This record gives sequence, C-alpha cells and structure tokens, in this order.
Amino acid sequence: MRWIVRLAGALMAVLVLAVAGVMLLPGEKIAGLAAEQISKQTGRAVSIGGEVRFSLWPVLGVHTGPVRVANADWAGAAPMLAAESLSVGLSAPDLLAGAIRVQEIAADGAVLRLARDRAGRGNWEFSTPTAAEGASSGGAAGSSREVTLERLSLRNARVEWVDAGAAPVTVGGLDLTVDWPDPAGAADISVTLAGIEAKAQVGDFAAFLKGDSAPVAVNARLPGGTVAFDGRADAAGAASGNLLVKATDTARMLAVAGLRVDLPQGAGRSADLSVQANYTPDGRLSLRDMVLVLDRNRLTGAAELALDGKPRIAARLQAGALDFSTLGGAASAGSGGSGRASGSGWSDDPIDASALALFDGNIGLTADSIRTPATQLGRTEVIVTVDRARAVADFARLDAFGGQLAGQLVANNRNGLSVGGKLTASGVEMQQVLRDLGGVERFSGKADASVEFLGVGASEAAIMRSLSGKGGIGMGQGRIAGIDLDALMTSGQGSGGTTVFDSLNATFTMAEGNLVNEDLALLLKNYRADGKGRVGLGARDIDYLFTPVALRARGGQGLAVPILIKGPWANPRILPDLEGVLKAKADVKLEKLEAEAKAKAKEKLSEKLGVPVDTRAEAEEAVKDKVEDEVKKGLLKLLGRN
Repeated sequence: MRWIVRLAGALMAVLVLAVAGVMLLPGEKIAGLAAEQISKQTGRAVSIGGEVRFSLWPVLGVHTGPVRVANADWAGAAPMLAAESLSVGLSAPDLLAGAIRVQEIAADGAVLRLARDRAGRGNWEFSTPTAAEGASSGGAAGSSREVTLERLSLRNARVEWVDAGAAPVTVGGLDLTVDWPDPAGAADISVTLAGIEAKAQVGDFAAFLKGDSAPVAVNARLPGGTVAFDGRADAAGAASGNLLVKATDTARMLAVAGLRVDLPQGAGRSADLSVQANYTPDGRLSLRDMVLVLDRNRLTGAAELALDGKPRIAARLQAGALDFSTLGGAASAGSGGSGRASGSGWSDDPIDASALALFDGNIGLTADSIRTPATQLGRTEVIVTVDRARAVADFARLDAFGGQLAGQLVANNRNGLSVGGKLTASGVEMQQVLRDLGGVERFSGKADASVEFLGVGASEAAIMRSLSGKGGIGMGQGRIAGIDLDALMTSGQGSGGTTVFDSLNATFTMAEGNLVNEDLALLLKNYRADGKGRVGLGARDIDYLFTPVALRARGGQGLAVPILIKGPWANPRILPDLEGVLKAKADVKLEKLEAEAKAKAKEKLSEKLGVPVDTRAEAEEAVKDKVEDEVKKGLLKLLGRN
C-alpha cells in the first residue's frame, strides 16, 4: 500500500501539470510527462499508452490506457504492475487549498507481481529519489506535501506471489476495494475472489502500512462456510486473535484451498472451530483454548502447525464421548457409496485413505469413550503419528470389551492401503469381542490374548481376505452356548444346551484370510476337549473339529466324541461325528467282550491243565510241563514200565 501512495504522489504532480497545460498539450504528451514523473519517484521504468483523458472539477482526474511499471532488476523481466487502464482522481478544491487528497485510484485488468528474495527484500520497495530529482520534478507539486488516498480499487485483477524457496502462488479474478477516508483512522477493505467474499477493517491503517501491528477484524463468506477473525495483525503477515470458523460443508470449504477430501459423517462434514490463534510470517500457527466440533463430536485442546510446505501438526486433544461409527462406512451421501457388501458379508466399497497424505504430525487424544464402526470403546489414551501417508496409533490405554487393550495399530497408504497391528488384551469379554468383530455370540468368558496381524487391500472385504499373522488366547471359566457336552457324552443329545468350562488355551496363525488352530485345549469338570481346524476371517465361515473326551470313561482311559462345527458364522452346524461316536462305543463294548472271553479261556485252560493260569507266561509254562509229562508217560509205556 505504501508504494501505491508513492505512485499517487507522482500522479498528483502530473495532474498539476495537466491543470496548467491541459488546453495546450495533447493527452499523449501529458501521459509521457506522467510516466517520467512516476519513474523518478519509483526508480522504475514506467509506460502509459493509449488515449489519455482528463476531468477538472470537482475531481481532477486522469484516465489512461495500458500502464506498465517495471519490476526490480532481481525479480525478473515481467512488469511488477500491468493494467489495461488506470484512473486517478484528486479533489480539486482540496488541491487549491494546498492539500493533496486522492479520492480514487482504479485499475482494470491489473496484473500485480509481488516477489520477495531470500534476504527478505520485496520488489515493491522502491528507491528513494535524490534531492535534486525531487527539486526538478516541479516545485509546486513537490513530494513534501502529505498525500492521502481515500479509495483504491482493482477490478478483475490477478496477483502473483513468489517467495524465495517456495512455490509460486497465483490468484486471479480478484476484485479489491480499499476505503480510507481518514488518514489517521481505519480502512475498510472488501475482497471478492473465486466465490469468496471478505470484508475487513484495519484500525490505524497508516501504522499498519508502516509495518506496525494494528487492530484487524475480518469476516469472510466462503463456499461451504464462514470465517471470522478479531485481533491484531501487521503488513508482514503476523496475526494474533480470536478465530471462528463455521463450516456447513467442510469439503467445499477445503476445496477453495485446493484440498480435495471426502469426509465421512463424524469426521467433520460440518465443523465449528473457536480458537485463540497466533500466526507468524514464517508459516507457524499456534492454536490455544481450542474448541472443535466435528459433526456431533466435540474436542478441546491446543495445537502447533507449521504451514511452510506440507502441513505439520502437533496437537493434544481431549474429548468426552466421540461417535465415529460411520467412519469407513459406505452409505453416505457425500461419498456416493452404495453401501453394498460382498457375498462374504464384508463391504466391497473402496476405502478412501487419501486423508493420510494431507499432513504429517503427532496428535495425542484422550477420550471418555469412542464409538467405532465395529465396537464401543471406553476410556482411550492414544498418540497418533502420521508420516508420509502412514499413521501409527500407540495406545497407552484402551478400555474395550469389558477389559483393557494395549499396543499399536498401523494404517499405511504409501503404496496402496494396508492395515496392521500388534495388540495385547487383558480381561476382555470374549462374547463382546466375537459379537462385535464377527457376529458370533455363543462363546463367553474373560480372556487374555495377543495378536499380530497385517491386511492389504482397498476395501474391507479385500483386507479381511488377505489377513496374515499370529496370536494366542488364554481363558479361565467360560461358557459355550448351543451345545451341552455332558448331555452329549451321556445320552448322545447335546444340542440346545450350554457347556461350562474351567479353562481354555490356544494359539493360532493367519494366512490369506484364514485363521488356523491346531492346539485348542479345553478343560471341564469331567471332560477334556481338544480342537483343531480353520476359521475363515475373509469368508466368514468355519470348519473346525472339536473333540470332547469323557475323562472317567473306560476305566479312566477316557472316551472321545468328535464334534464337527461347519458353515457360516451366522448359522454354523454343530454335528457330532457319529462315526467316531459309534466307533468309540464299539471299542468300549469290544474291550469288555474281549476281557470276558480271555477270562473264560483262562478258566478252561486251568481246568484242562490242572493248574491255575493267570498270565500268558504261566499258560505257556503249564502247557510245556503238561507236554513233558505226556512224553514221559508215553516213553514208559513204550518201555513196558508203569
């Protein structure tokens, strides 16, 4: 703005010349004189072309054709300012009274190129004319008199901003109006740009132009919301004050800044922000006393942002009850998803993980509870680190499923989406775990568990079909609904009841969406159960052989009754392995008959041999003795002896 005032001073000198010579000189000649005067005041080459027209009263004005003001020698060959036309108006009565009051400077189709080098020097900083130059520029119109500018307007302008080391920024279609009627007072500024309408008031505008901090109030209406600021700012870009943002459509609002995101319900499709903000020209933004409402979710806290390049965020947030139950869901109007699921029951809709690439940062969250698409979490203390589209959530505390979880979850979208984690669980209720994660409710009891997993894919279904990893589980007393092992073992009818067990332990591996277990060990009061088989995490099915053993059967040797659990999770078939049951019962009967037959054989053999026989060795020895006796008798008879 200061350089605009200097231009106005130079133009004022030209207008004074015009008053004296307007009837004597053609407009083009006066335009040449004007360009010469502006060049002397700014130290830059200036050209004014086209027809030049004047007005005398009550506004002393000049209207020109194309205007060019050269750039600084270090800022490039393109002119710093180019306009299709320029109009300058001075108050003639004030000029006659010795005051220079520029009522308006208006430019149509202006292109303003602003640049700053690594030393902080701006191309809008003009060289100061020497005393001789000042004297030669016309005594009556000398620059010693104060110049005031009441209105500056740019219509259909384009502003190009180049800061050393940063990407250029170009803003087109700009309409700008600055009203500054009192040189010692405030200025009102109105801006229209790309659907944005902003109005600002800068108190003590003169001090603001000199680089001092001044009171600033801004109200802006954007596509999808509004922004209001009330605080202090300076011309270098530093600002501090209360910031209010109300977004009725956050996606549209962010699109103005070139950010294309599709936010699910709960993550801020609509948002309200109230915060004490402090911004420095090096791109640092500090947020204190922050209240952020994302849809129905309210968070408080503080944050530090670095905006010089890709945004970097450090934040600590607190919340009560949070509802993110629609995150990752498909049936949202904004996303256009159909909400369809694959035949396996998992959704095939693409997961949009592009938000992971929007920023890097470290965000801590403490919440009383969090509702997710899968389950309800209790007290949560987590730190999320985002680095190059990879987010890592480290849980210091996570109350869930009636117990506590700890560990790490990872979402990586650097080269396609993958999710993984390493978690431990303590005292969780397995019925809640299986119900919320798999829709299975027949199994209940407290458990300690651990799991490591990795899934890759662009949809929920693809991730579940690709799961790999390992884990283990240990339980104390629990229940299995839908089967009564005691009734099954005693009567062969075990469906519809409940099995109460004393302990359960198992380990498992996962590959290609299938969980495989080979060592299930289940202990009951009078029974033991072993298990092995496959649980289809991707297909949501099960093929598992469960083998209870009656510990007291068969004289304490045990009786095994295999049970096959097969089918979809929602309605698996629980079928006793009848062939195994019959074989087990037949084995018991066969052993009994065999024992009875052996006893009878021993009895008859003892009678035959005339000696008691209890073992096979005794039987063999008795037979041997009997044979020897019979041989002796035969030989004596042969020899004619008794």
